[in-house]
Amino acid sequence: MRVDAYVEALREDLGDLAAVGDASTARAAELVAIALAPALARRMQEALAEAAVELSPQLDRGRAEVRLAGGDLELVYVDEAPAPPDPSEEAFSARITLRLPESLKSRLEAAAAADGLSVNTWLVQALTRLVEPQPAAGRSRHRLTGYGRS
Repeated sequence: MRVDAYVEALREDLGDLAAVGDASTARAAELVAIALAPALARRMQEALAEAAVELSPQLDRGRAEVRLAGGDLELVYVDEAPAPPDPSEEAFSARITLRLPESLKSRLEAAAAADGLSVNTWLVQALTRLVEPQPAAGRSRHRLTGYGRS
């Protein structure tokens, strides 16, 4: 949701109301609208945050959340489905034979050692990350979420 568009619409509404007066009234209304723009944007964010708080208990297994990115506010549903089991918790019962160049094997051993892991565990973790569902196109995996209260 583009907050700027709503703030601009409110600014225009204020200008329309001030048009019934003279030029100084119109100028005063314009200055008030400019001064109020940040407060209006913050109030819209607060209203969405309250909506998210009220909606969340009504959702079966997720929550509503407000996200702010630049001038955009998003009211989104966050699915809180149980996470898949950690591969380290599963028994290592499946086997695979992998042939690779000696130079790559050496690099894998060095990477695993640097992380304090066995090559097997390091490879399982790396492969797990590769096959996890990717976020929707254009969405960052590293986004701060939540809302603030003043």
